[in-house]
Formats: sequence, C-alpha cells, structure tokens
Amino acid sequence: MTDVNEPGSPSPEKSPAGQRPGAETVATVGAADPSAADPSAAAGTAAGAADSGGTQSGGPGNGLTDRNGGGRQLLQAFVHNLWAANTLTVTVLAIVLATLIGAVLIIVSDPDVLATWGYFTAQPSDALNASWTVVSEAYANLFKGAVFDPAAVQAWTNGTGGWQPVFAPISETLTYTAPLVFTGLGVSLVFRGGLFNIGAQGQATIGVILAALAGFLLPLPPVVHLIVAVLAGALGGAIWGFVPGFLKARTGAHEVITTIMLNYVAISFLAWIIVQNGVHDPDRTDAISRPVDGSAQLPRLLGSDLRVHLGIVLAVAATWAVGWLLNRSTFGFELRAVGANPDAARTAGISVGRTYVLVMVIAGALSGLGGANMVLGSTATALTPLVIAQIGFDGILVALLGRVKPWGVALAALLFGALQAGGNRMQSYASISLELVTVLQALIVIFIAAPALVKVIFGLRAARAARLSTSMAKGW
Repeated sequence: MTDVNEPGSPSPEKSPAGQRPGAETVATVGAADPSAADPSAAAGTAAGAADSGGTQSGGPGNGLTDRNGGGRQLLQAFVHNLWAANTLTVTVLAIVLATLIGAVLIIVSDPDVLATWGYFTAQPSDALNASWTVVSEAYANLFKGAVFDPAAVQAWTNGTGGWQPVFAPISETLTYTAPLVFTGLGVSLVFRGGLFNIGAQGQATIGVILAALAGFLLPLPPVVHLIVAVLAGALGGAIWGFVPGFLKARTGAHEVITTIMLNYVAISFLAWIIVQNGVHDPDRTDAISRPVDGSAQLPRLLGSDLRVHLGIVLAVAATWAVGWLLNRSTFGFELRAVGANPDAARTAGISVGRTYVLVMVIAGALSGLGGANMVLGSTATALTPLVIAQIGFDGILVALLGRVKPWGVALAALLFGALQAGGNRMQSYASISLELVTVLQALIVIFIAAPALVKVIFGLRAARAARLSTSMAKGW
C-alpha cells in the first residue's frame, strides 16, 4: 500500500475539500502564468483537469493533459510578452524605424523622384513607383554588399563564376566588424564599472602606433613578429587607459574630461610621429609611414582575394573572455559591485580605486587591439593621419546598441560592419551618399537609447521599459 504522506505527495489534510491534488497542481501552474489574470480561466483549467478521468497527477490520463496545458501556457506567455517593451523587441523596432526614416531620406535626396511628388495628386502612381524603385534598389545593394549577392550565388552554382564573389560581401562585413568589437568591448566594460570611457579613440590610436612601429622596426621571425605587434598594440592602449584610471582613483578627476583630452593628444602624436625619420616612408612625400612587414600582418582566412583576416577570430575570443571576466571571475564581481554602488562596495572591503585603474587598463588594451587590427589587418598596412578612422567613437555606439553586454556588443558590431560594407556598394551602385549609412547608425542608436519613444510609437506594453532605461543609465 502506498503511503499517502510519502515525500513529494501532497498531504490530504492540507488539500481543500473537494479538490484532488492533481487539480491543485494544474491550478497552481496556471496561476503562475502572468497572463492568467482571469480567475475563471484558472478555474476552467482546474475543472478540465478534474474531469479528465478522475486520476491524480502523474497518472497516464493527467500526464498528457498537464503537458498540453503547460504548452498552451508557455505559448500564451510568449504571445503576451512578444509585443512588450523588452530588449529584443525594442532593438528590432528601432532598426525598422531607422530603415523607414532612411527610406524617406533616400527619396528626398533624389531630385528626380522628388519631382514626381510635385504632381502626386494628379498621378500618384508615378511618385509611388519612383520612390519604391529608388528605395528598393538602395536597400537591395545594401544587402548585396553586406551579406551576399544572389547573382553571384547563381553564377557559382551554374559553374560560370567562382566562390570568391559569393563570400566577398560577408568578408567585407567581418573586416569592418573586428575592430568595432574590440572598441565596443572596451567601452562596455567601463560602463559596467560605473565609468564612461570616451577615450577609446585615443587608446586605439596609441595602439595602432605601437603596433605599426613593432611591425616595421623590429626584425623578428613571422609568428613571433605578429604576436609582438599585436601585444604592442594592446600595451599602447593599456598605457593610455591607465592614465585616466589612475587620475580617477587618486585625484577624482572625471574620466570623461581626461579621456577626451587624451584623444586629442593621441591624434596629435600620430600626426607628429608619421613624419619622423625612420618612421616616414622615404619614397613618399605625403604623410605616411613605412609599410608593416608581411611577417607582422594578420593572416587572411579565405585567401588573398578576400580581406577577412584573423582579427575576427581574436574578436570572438575577446568577447568570450570579457563575458567570462564579468560573470565568472572575482574581479568581475568586484567590477559589477563598484558599478552598482561604489560606496557599498567600499564598505564591503572592495578597493574602488584599484578597480577603476584595472578596468581602464583592460578597456584600453581592448581598444588598443582594435587599433592594431586597423594596421596589421587588411584595412591598411601603414600609418596615416586617418588610419584609425572613427572606430573609437563608433565603439561607443556599438556598446550602447549592445546593451553593454559582451555578446550584444559583438552582434551590434556585426550590424555596424554590415552597414559599412553594404554602404560602400550602395554608394557605388545606387548613387546613394555614404553619409546616409552614418545617419542610419545614428538613428538606430537614438531609438535604442529612447525605449519609451519606441514604446509610444508602436504601442508596446511597458513590461520591461523600466529595466531598459535602468540598464542604459548605468555607467553615467
């Protein structure tokens, strides 16, 4: 005989009169669902379970009913939260909004299309067809330049073309993505510690300088030369990150001010060192350094015809390392504690000043690796005043778009790299200004940073809007 009071079985004395334990279990599961706000729905679920055969929970009849009921409840919860202001929904809708506004800008910037809107009331089909043609062509070329070109795929499958054109778009996207991952991680890591790193541009600049100097001044064997050049870039960024971290810890100097000023110092130092003897290319009259030796360049992953290089693999490894550092290490716990409440962390025995210095050094090293990618990879092989582009400032946008989480930052960098790669083709094939891609990036970040605006426009439920605003406010 089975003991009714054995562990795991509800006690009959504790069950309400007239209700079997199986019905209680089903009713409890139904009540746990946030969408089950109607008491009659929960009662109906319990009644259905009670009438399904009169067996207790765990019997053959009720087991199937429980599984089906649980599936329906999960589906209801998913549908309920799908159109809520959660992170994924807001991000996707922000991209949609930016795309729609970008379409309007494309139409306005084309004088021929704009002229058709002058007689819209007389013949609306001309304006609509012309607008659709120019917008669809622009975004089609954006996709073909960032992901793949269907014509190239068809040519490859038919045997009339090679495989290189098929992977060329994604190769360009990954090439632009790699340095943004590093600078985005550097900015997001400092965010989590309660600071705001505006100096990723300067840290990447010092990183690109030291990486290039190690790349053409040190006569080393191939593999060792590459490792030394990459580490030199990380060291340069770490040094440039140490300065504002030390000033913050020792004197309380605001990191925003110090990092902005160090950006200008780094840019001026780059312009000065390029023209120095031993660094400047003797065969050139413009401001350009000697080229980096081939032994110090990051190897290409898909052959010499495609530009994607080992930097993207290092970027993925850095993303995993930062995620592990934040969530699995003692320093990561201290960093998050300081970022949440420095006073409470100090009371708990955590050295806030030490944490500030270390996080700025690590963030600087990451940004320095991003700079090293710009000269050791396939983007450039020599120092120029514009070699670093805007990867430091774009890293701030990537960190914000990625919600200052490592893998979110990597995905945001991938999006920005796709926009950059696709924008080049869009400019060449559709005669659309490349600056429009920058506008799209800015619009995406604006809508991401203002979840309440997206919520109002699309009528989202305010399920997690407060959490979004809190996460974006951390680090300021």
